[in-house]
Amino acid sequence: MTATRQTLCRDLRELGVEPGDILFIHSSFKSIGPVADGAGTVVQAFEDAVGPDGLVLMPSFHLVPKDREQRAAQWNLATTPSTVGWLSEYFRQLPGTVRSDHYSHSVAARGQRAADFVAGHLSEAGFPSPWDRAPWGKTYGFNSPMYRAYAACGKLLMLGVDYETSTYAHLVETLYWQYLRASDSQAPYAGLKRPALGAFWDETGNLNRGALGQADCRLFGIRPYVDALLNEVNRNPDPYL
Repeated sequence: MTATRQTLCRDLRELGVEPGDILFIHSSFKSIGPVADGAGTVVQAFEDAVGPDGLVLMPSFHLVPKDREQRAAQWNLATTPSTVGWLSEYFRQLPGTVRSDHYSHSVAARGQRAADFVAGHLSEAGFPSPWDRAPWGKTYGFNSPMYRAYAACGKLLMLGVDYETSTYAHLVETLYWQYLRASDSQAPYAGLKRPALGAFWDETGNLNRGALGQADCRLFGIRPYVDALLNEVNRNPDPYL
């Protein structure tokens, strides 16, 4: 069956997307199956589901090459492509989409006050992480789009992808690093096992499962997700390190 703008919006509603939502999306376009008129229909369905007062966010990360200094040297806000999925690159290039200025972990946005939401990525306010590079600000700082979506109680849609793609684990790592540094200023940054964190969240978290077209999806609140994972890692770090 070919998905349409109307059927995709219906699926999003059944998942729990509501008018006015701040919706951050990790995606696999091909997982949706056939879509009438392609990727533009999917983006229209996102916008229909959150309505005129909502905001749609997608990562437009620049993760190639692996060397961060080379990435920084190649960065161009207007032209550097997203390397985290075809739909995210399509979304980035749409007229009216805006993008945060960060050489590695930029976020693209459409909707209510989108430009204001992504405008703070040069700010130094917030906690450090390994991706910080001058002249850019804190990658997961208080004015970064990902932290703002967390603070504003946005929702995370995992569209046809598993927890390995959930970059919000990096926010958990950043906050956990501050916890470690409070008792040891030289504590190293601790990478966390995303599949193990995801299994914990699937078992204990408040999330909705359902389909968008043919894609298996999860939808849940960003703040409950990050807070629960941080609490679990603080309490019982070994399975996740």
